[in-house]
Amino acid sequence: MAITERNSMPGILVAGCGKLGGAIAGILKESAQVYGLRRNPDKVPEGVEGIGADLTRPETLAGKLPENLDSIIYCLTPSSYDEQGYQDAYVNGLSNLLEALGDQSLKRLFFISSTSVYAQNDDSLVDESSPASPSRVTGQQILAGEQTALNSDHPATIVRFSGIYGPSRRRFLEEVIEGRMNPMKSAPFSNRIHEEDAAATVAYLNGLALSGKPLDNCYVASDCEPVRLDEVVDWVRQQVPCAEPVAEARKGGRAGSKRCNNQRLLQTGFTFRYPDFRAGYREMIDKGQTH
Repeated sequence: MAITERNSMPGILVAGCGKLGGAIAGILKESAQVYGLRRNPDKVPEGVEGIGADLTRPETLAGKLPENLDSIIYCLTPSSYDEQGYQDAYVNGLSNLLEALGDQSLKRLFFISSTSVYAQNDDSLVDESSPASPSRVTGQQILAGEQTALNSDHPATIVRFSGIYGPSRRRFLEEVIEGRMNPMKSAPFSNRIHEEDAAATVAYLNGLALSGKPLDNCYVASDCEPVRLDEVVDWVRQQVPCAEPVAEARKGGRAGSKRCNNQRLLQTGFTFRYPDFRAGYREMIDKGQTH
């Protein structure tokens, strides 16, 4: 690629270029100069320029960030699943990155969040305007990270993902097949999004931002069918031979019971490749991606 051609392409930093971030970078690299920031830069996808840094240690960022970035996609995963791990990943890491960015002006900062910021447990429909009052400290740190992004000097968009599943995230499907998941009837509602749709959502919204289209400051990213957990389990059992549930089988999730409304995302023109759990799990089962 010629230098001039590279320079005419938008510059995008994926901060936290792991499983989801790497998938996003893999889409964006076709039309942009993409930088993937992670502790081990050798693990970024081919065609993405790796930047080795630890966002919880600001000194490792010194002189590492490229100039003239158009957008940043902040997509960190906690190194530990406790309050400190979440604070480091969602709040401190972002603060350090914004500090290192200095006076660069972004067209858009994307913050990858989670529908775990919603504590609703009454089967209600939740969207971007619903109260976000997480009861768990981990959810509270994610919400604090959202505010850090929204309070920055850059136009920011929060993307709240429900449970991501797919070929590289097979745990739920494996649990059902192995008899380790056995929810009660009329179990809580569950919400999910296929990993391909998750990556495509961010790439699509980033494209809108770079082309000057208006974006909201928050999107709920979940597929088109919230469904009770026992209905998903029953469907899987009808598709593939499953072991009888074991005595200590898990009864359900820990995410309350809510129905995520994705209408705002759909109104942008985004279309799901896997609009419901059947489409996603059916393909995984047909391709033998259950183990």
